[in-house]
Amino acid sequence: MNIQHIFFDLDNTLWDHRRNAYLTLKEIFARERVHEKYNIGFEDFHKEYFTINERLWEQIRDGEIDKEYLRKHRFYDSFLFFGIDDAELADVFENNFLDQILNYNDLVEGAFELLEHLSGQGYQLHVLSNGFQEVTARKCELSGIKNYFKTITSADEINIRKPHPEIYEYALNKAGAEKGNSVMIGDDWIADVEGGKAFGMQVIFFDVFDDHYKADGVRVIRKLSELMDVF
Repeated sequence: MNIQHIFFDLDNTLWDHRRNAYLTLKEIFARERVHEKYNIGFEDFHKEYFTINERLWEQIRDGEIDKEYLRKHRFYDSFLFFGIDDAELADVFENNFLDQILNYNDLVEGAFELLEHLSGQGYQLHVLSNGFQEVTARKCELSGIKNYFKTITSADEINIRKPHPEIYEYALNKAGAEKGNSVMIGDDWIADVEGGKAFGMQVIFFDVFDDHYKADGVRVIRKLSELMDVF
C-alpha cells in the first residue's frame, strides 16, 4: 500500500454511535416518563427505533429522502409503531437527542491507540462522514480525537453523501490527497466500501457488526487494532 492519507468514517468506525445513542435515548425516555405514560419499555422502544433509524439513514444515503424527513420521522414513526400518535413528544426526543448525544463520547475500542499509532507513523488522517455537519466536528472535539485529523468532512457540506463519487472527490480535494495514495476505512459496506472502491480508492471494511460482507480487493478487519499491522 502506497498510502499517505487515511480517511475514516466516524460513526461506529471511531465514535461509538450505537452505544452513545442508546445511553442518550435511555436518559430522554426516563425524563419524559414514557413508560409511565404509555406503558412501553425502553428496550422495546429502542429496538424499534434502531430498526427505523437504520432504514431512514439507508434512504438518506440512497437519495430517497432528505435530512429534514429523517429528523421529522425517526421518533414519530417509532412511537407510531406502538400506537402513540404524538408529534410533540417526537419533537422533544429529536430536539434533545442531537444536543444530549454529545454528552456521551465513548469511542470504538482501540480508536485512540490506533490514531496515536498512525499519527506517529506520519500518515495524514481525515474524517469523511455522512453524519450531520452540526455534530460531526463536535463529536471529534468532545471525544478528544479532533487534533489527530488534518480535515473533517461532513457530507452535509455539499449535500451529497457517500457512496456518491462527488463527496469523495470533494473530501480528497479538501485534504490535498489523491486516489492513489488514499484509503477509506468504514463500517458501511455500500457507503464506505462500494463507494470508495467505485471512486478508485483502496478500501478497508471494518466489520464491526458481523455483516460478513466480502469482495475481491477489499481487506476486512473485525477490530481496529488489526490496522496496527497494516500501517
